[in-house]
Amino acid sequence: MGGVKAYVLVTTSIGLEYDIAEEIMKLEDENVKVSVDVVFGEYDLVVTAEGKDLKDIDKLVTNIRRISGVTKTVTLISSRG
Repeated sequence: MGGVKAYVLVTTSIGLEYDIAEEIMKLEDENVKVSVDVVFGEYDLVVTAEGKDLKDIDKLVTNIRRISGVTKTVTLISSRG
């Protein structure tokens, strides 16, 4: 897809990791490609996103933050698309 690649680290309420991962996958569309991994440690999910531009990533992150049970996000923009 090219453009902008980002990693979104997500903290969820206890026990909601897999449900929220499924909700995040539903956010993929023609402008942004999404993959989600459930992980152990300080964060519960790592979302990898590729969009055409920063606006696509911004929209995705905003929608992730709106999901019930998401308590924190940290977004890392890759230096290479």
